[in-house]
Amino acid sequence: MTPEAQRVLKPAKRILLKVSGESFCPPNERGISMDSVNHLAAQIVKVAEQGVQVAVVMGGGNILRGGQLMATSGAQTLQEATAHYMGMLATVINGNALHDALQAMNQEPRLMTSIRMNEIAEPYLWRRAISHLEKGRIVILAGGMGAPFVTTDTASAQRALELQADYLIKATKVDGVYSADPNKDPNAVFYPELTFDEAIEQRLLVMDAEAFAKCRAHSLPVMVINFRKEGLLERAVRGEHVGTIIHI
Repeated sequence: MTPEAQRVLKPAKRILLKVSGESFCPPNERGISMDSVNHLAAQIVKVAEQGVQVAVVMGGGNILRGGQLMATSGAQTLQEATAHYMGMLATVINGNALHDALQAMNQEPRLMTSIRMNEIAEPYLWRRAISHLEKGRIVILAGGMGAPFVTTDTASAQRALELQADYLIKATKVDGVYSADPNKDPNAVFYPELTFDEAIEQRLLVMDAEAFAKCRAHSLPVMVINFRKEGLLERAVRGEHVGTIIHI
């Protein structure tokens, strides 16, 4: 790696954390485990207590993925848009679980959704979300973009830009970006650093091309880290080079 590649990011004042549905259950399981949710919440709280403003975009794959549902037999009568909306609702379930876990840790989280459901969450308004962040509240963002055919990765990039995050951190189950799934391919190559162009050209699946394109257009760095490893999120917000950094 060149000296340029060794650089670190500036310490963050505000981050957008994208968590997958896998964060809400033990490895190779589905549904919600509050032990897993509490583990995630504790890592977020440690960062918030350092004075970093944190917004969290929810995934929902531990409950339902619209694309996978469409691929199952017997789904012919289900419209694809409906399947995507069902996936968005799964992210709201996860958001409620994380909200209560954070609240039990003496935080004042705010759950905001792109689909209006006022009985359980605030509607997402970017100015209101920024106001919550500036008051030290952890903001949980669920419901994706509120529209089908848009991934939660793209929603993360969009929200990170709206909320003026210093960078986007994607929490995964592996140590960063690899050339292939390291759990399936022992020869997979780890990339400590990539440009957005490289990630798009190599069709690396850590985020979709639309999300990468948004971040590239606005020079928003992306960090990919293993959420199961203690302390990595804290090191990431300090600007340390952990996991994989993707940049211009």
